[in-house]
Amino acid sequence: MNEATVRQAAISRTTGETDIRISFSLDGTGQCNLQTGVPFLDHMLHLFAVHGKFDLDVHANGDIEIDDHHTVEDIAIVLGGCLRQALGDKKGIRRYGNAFVPMDETLAQVVIDVSNRPHLEYRAEYPSMQTGRFQTELVREFLWKLALEGRITLHVIVHYGHNTHHMIEAIFKALGRALREAAGIEPGMTGIPSSKGIL
Repeated sequence: MNEATVRQAAISRTTGETDIRISFSLDGTGQCNLQTGVPFLDHMLHLFAVHGKFDLDVHANGDIEIDDHHTVEDIAIVLGGCLRQALGDKKGIRRYGNAFVPMDETLAQVVIDVSNRPHLEYRAEYPSMQTGRFQTELVREFLWKLALEGRITLHVIVHYGHNTHHMIEAIFKALGRALREAAGIEPGMTGIPSSKGIL
């Protein structure tokens, strides 16, 4: 990757259920402006950006009077698209990233391959179906759509824990750190990190 290359993207998406605008920079400082209408998701995206050192602006209007599902899903779709665009031709990246994050009694691990092969392996069992008003099933929905649209292989494992908030928080912190590692530039690497010559 050329040192002057700016790895960022901005995408808007409007449907009958949501109106989403996201700008995203891989090489940021963790600056955020988050207005999703889903407070718990704002909190998680803030952790993701800070630990990944990504700059992230998210403005979303969705049908949260029904529930948070459409908004959470569509934000992940747009963010995944931004990630794919920001990665560009993927020359020089490390490709793989792995992060363990403890959060008090919880230990979460996220492993990423920027592979152009979207896949999610998700191993997490929460003690409660909600944290605040946020439904825990939406964590998997978010991660799957992020992997699908970002075209990454994503493995998420909560090894143990008993506080639902802590478990999800550890996932998003680890997601940021693993993605920062995978998208980082490998010293001395100038080509595509694949024997196939393409990702």
